[in-house]
Amino acid sequence: MADSGSRPEHDQEPGFFRTLVQDFHRVMADIHRVGLRRSMGRTLTELQEFYFTTEHRDRLASMGRVKRWLFLAFWLLKSLFLRLTPARRILLLLALVILGFGSSFTFGSDPQISVRLPAVGVVLLLVVLMLELKDKLLSHEELQAGRAVQRALMPEHNPEISGWEACLYTQSANEVGGDLVDYLALDASRWGISLGDVAGKGLPAALLMAKLQATLRALAPEGDSLAELGSRLNRILHRDGLPNRFATLVYFEIVTDSGRVRILNAGHMRPLLLRGAKIEEMPQASSALGMFLDATFVEQQVELAIGDILVAYSDGLTEAMNRSGEFFEEERLYGIVADLAGLTAETVGARLVAAVEAFVGDAPRHDDLSLVVLKRTH
Repeated sequence: MADSGSRPEHDQEPGFFRTLVQDFHRVMADIHRVGLRRSMGRTLTELQEFYFTTEHRDRLASMGRVKRWLFLAFWLLKSLFLRLTPARRILLLLALVILGFGSSFTFGSDPQISVRLPAVGVVLLLVVLMLELKDKLLSHEELQAGRAVQRALMPEHNPEISGWEACLYTQSANEVGGDLVDYLALDASRWGISLGDVAGKGLPAALLMAKLQATLRALAPEGDSLAELGSRLNRILHRDGLPNRFATLVYFEIVTDSGRVRILNAGHMRPLLLRGAKIEEMPQASSALGMFLDATFVEQQVELAIGDILVAYSDGLTEAMNRSGEFFEEERLYGIVADLAGLTAETVGARLVAAVEAFVGDAPRHDDLSLVVLKRTH
């Protein structure tokens, strides 16, 4: 068995100076693109979002400039200390105290040995930094392995369904995500297509998403009732899930060379039906999966004419946020969808993703973004 704490082998380490030069060019390009003040402000905002609670951020917003900067520095340092292990907290405290002396001391008589205290403080800071970096790299490698597994579970290509075009897309905000996009050939003429969203982000959401996908794949081919499918999924997730963890799901069952679509919507965003330039919003009929043991579910049906387009999306689309704190929102989405009639399903998906990316710009992604686009062709 391999040692999980050992350093993994890589092909070849990059050159030190070459890496520094590349990093310098990347940083300068970013500063040139957004400006030094905005770049520093973005970094400070990310620190506050990670280290501070909402209460802390609200209190900072109500302070004057000088007081705000003093409290900001103190709270950041305090949060940093509290997130370190006890041994690393002591090392960091010693480093700061030693750096504060700013002098040296001498011991021995022949010969005398002089030690500069700032150098000792810098060494202690580097030790703490290296230990924290080790933990981060190990966690990052584990998340990368999880991402590889998650990608293997996702479909590599869009399904080819007679009479239909389909486009499935998902993008995680972090290394691993909690959104599910999947399709399954139920029999020779029926296909199941799903889009799910597990509450939360990161590894816990990804693990629950994998369970939802496996359960859905096992149960979907067994019965004819989507209402019963929702009930069975709900009972399993309620039994095996975690507190305050639930999943929303929209599941489509379509038939080759037919416009009939059966829908199970378990607490998910309402799919949009585009008929020409007119947008119809499908109803949200049931609660999310895993929340209530006795929840009931209903099956919906819709008939698509040739050229009609059905769009399902996760809240990572409408709740995408730009640097100004504005959300993408449904109104902007509807305005874009209304102009997509006549396009292919893949083009519709690409236009929507491009619109979100243009809106968000260089702001950090806060949630996974997923899309399912279905178009009846004949």
